[in-house]
Amino acid sequence: MPIDPATAVGAELPGRDLSWDSTDVLLYHLAVGAGPDELSYVYEDALRGVLPTFATVATTLRDTDPPAVKMPGIDVDLARVVHGRQELVLHRPIPVTGHCRARSRIAAVHDKGTAAVIVTETVTDLFTSRNTIFAKGEGGFGGDRGPSTKVPVPDRAPDHEVLSPTDPRQALWYRLCGDRNPLHVDPAFAHRAGFPRPILHGLCTYAVVAKAAIDAEFDGDPDRLGGYSARFAGVVFPGETLRTRIWREDGRLVLLTTVADRDDVPALADSVITPR
Repeated sequence: MPIDPATAVGAELPGRDLSWDSTDVLLYHLAVGAGPDELSYVYEDALRGVLPTFATVATTLRDTDPPAVKMPGIDVDLARVVHGRQELVLHRPIPVTGHCRARSRIAAVHDKGTAAVIVTETVTDLFTSRNTIFAKGEGGFGGDRGPSTKVPVPDRAPDHEVLSPTDPRQALWYRLCGDRNPLHVDPAFAHRAGFPRPILHGLCTYAVVAKAAIDAEFDGDPDRLGGYSARFAGVVFPGETLRTRIWREDGRLVLLTTVADRDDVPALADSVITPR
């Protein structure tokens, strides 16, 4: 059905009671690339904290069905949807074992002409997350195009450059955190969505980059990250290596992530991390 912004914008979505423990945290850390020589991420007795991007899976941890893009005023085929942008604000560090109540709403619907942009917001006592998706072919309803989120990188050499290899099985592990979108495992579905093969979850790339920045700039302490926003600028295939350039600029970190294996085509852009 056509998108109805008048019905969608501001609509409340079903709330959820969230809970997790150290097993969920350790699985998540493994799924976003932590290795056997990083006990502070993969061993419960050595954990320094929880990667803040865990917030993006806390709402889906027990889900076993593919996500559905069906909300008030919105009903879109999952194969037409890609992740566009992710914003995360940490109100306090995420505990290794915890629970909270999540309240969600449709924050905005923008019209890009050939696509619709749908922004949902989830708020808990621990974090606020804003998830932006592009629904291909669903624009043209005469809505506002939305604000610019461009963040230019500084015109100088980066302060850090980090290479993060991904594993060919990375998407298989990450989907166990609750994102069962077949785009990341089923070649036929990926082809129907316009990709030559299954792609890595954008939020997995998002987390790999956050970990790279935390290790390079915050001495491996996840609790020092206070906010993180990024635009998904291109796809990543499991097994490829990410190159993240990091600049210290005006009290924050500006990042650009590319795929080293494919002539540094963009993966994440307009990325900013603010320290706590």
